[in-house]
Amino acid sequence: MLFNTIEFVIFLPIVFAIYWLLSKKLKLQNLFVVLASYMFYAWWDWRFLIILFGMSFLSWGAGWLISREKYTFNFKPLTIQRVLMIGNVIIDIGILAVFKYYNFFVSSFADLFGLQNSIHSLKIVLPLGISFFTFQAISYVVDVYKRKIEPTNLIDCLFYIGFFPKLLAGPIERPTNFIPQIQKPRVFEYGLAVDGMRQILWGAFKKIVVADNCAIYVNQVWGDYANQSGSTLLLAAIFYTIQIYGDFSGYSDMAIGTAKLLGFRFRDNFLFPYFSRNVAEFWRRWHISLNTWFVDYVYVPLGGSRNGKWITIRNTFVIFLLSGLWHGANWTYVAWGLYHALLFVPLIMMGATKKYKDTATWQHIPQMLLTFALVVIGWIIFRSETIDQAWEIMCRICSISVLTVPYLMTRTYYIPIVIWIGIMMLVEWYDRRTEHGLRTVSGLYKKAVSICFYLALFICVEYYFFRSIGHATGFIYFQF
Repeated sequence: MLFNTIEFVIFLPIVFAIYWLLSKKLKLQNLFVVLASYMFYAWWDWRFLIILFGMSFLSWGAGWLISREKYTFNFKPLTIQRVLMIGNVIIDIGILAVFKYYNFFVSSFADLFGLQNSIHSLKIVLPLGISFFTFQAISYVVDVYKRKIEPTNLIDCLFYIGFFPKLLAGPIERPTNFIPQIQKPRVFEYGLAVDGMRQILWGAFKKIVVADNCAIYVNQVWGDYANQSGSTLLLAAIFYTIQIYGDFSGYSDMAIGTAKLLGFRFRDNFLFPYFSRNVAEFWRRWHISLNTWFVDYVYVPLGGSRNGKWITIRNTFVIFLLSGLWHGANWTYVAWGLYHALLFVPLIMMGATKKYKDTATWQHIPQMLLTFALVVIGWIIFRSETIDQAWEIMCRICSISVLTVPYLMTRTYYIPIVIWIGIMMLVEWYDRRTEHGLRTVSGLYKKAVSICFYLALFICVEYYFFRSIGHATGFIYFQF
């Protein structure tokens, strides 16, 4: 079920009403959320539930056994708990690898050794959100093993891994943050719910109004890139940079806002990354839940940045390689990850990867523009189907044709989309010190003006929403 469909518009109020009617019966309330989440997921294909429930059940079972087994093997310095944890992680990664990477590695192996006719690929459909709930399943078992959390009952574990707002595209919530919220009674907070509605509206604006309209131009240009000028391709690359941000951060805003309606607080997943002063800051602000997951579960165990600059560089390449592969089974994603790792090398050598204590101001515009340009190059690689295609597009952008006038669609398309992008960037610039756009911008003027601003946003979203009924655009990160 998509957030930007009429089905979800009907689904959410029903879930909201029943959920709060059960507020005095915690166990029943949690069971209801699990059933609602599984219905939400089954809307795509009920067979995907087998994978979701199976991985969740295995993680719960492994956590339960880890918390109760006290013996060790006499012939090895391995505890049974460690074996259970590693075994569960291997199973989770194995399931993900079969569905997501088997055909990729088989075809790459066949191409390398000329065995195309002797190796057969699997005709399987990638379950939606599998990369996201796999990482949450792993987090649960690892954190139980490390005694960061106590194992939960089965319903709470199913709740944690399958909670519908974050199920398909995150945020990737940690057990230490989310499970304690599941286990205690929730009380309806009016202020939190209002902020949730505000964040949902802003997320819908970024997705339905900005991202989906950018996609029209991007898809048209990219579909015929060989016949486009450098200026047209550059404009398409910039539009795609805006599109993927509006699409993915819009989803995160709607997910976090929906969770707030039900009394839950997720951690931030995007903090205005295009206002970053270098690539290191960009990655602290882009898809935060995934990046911190790799840092905590891969980077730090490898030694992090504690053992000198060369070890830090090695570990940085490892997590960006894994991040690229996580995004998809294609060499362009690997190249995209390695490209960003290379951008980190000079920052590491100069000791410039430390977190800024403040947010960007107007004086940092040159640094932000340089960072934005570097990120645009990365998104060209990311959006391309092959590395050859990415290279050809970048060569055309660097040619003399970049000085020509780019192909522009009709004024009825071009002028509004520039306005929508401008509104998005201005609102987020004003609210860049908060957790999301619209967080404080409504307090700029009198209440009547704020209401008119919200109403204008709502009408705009509603207009494009009803135009897309029956052919709503999916979220980019659903494919990952």
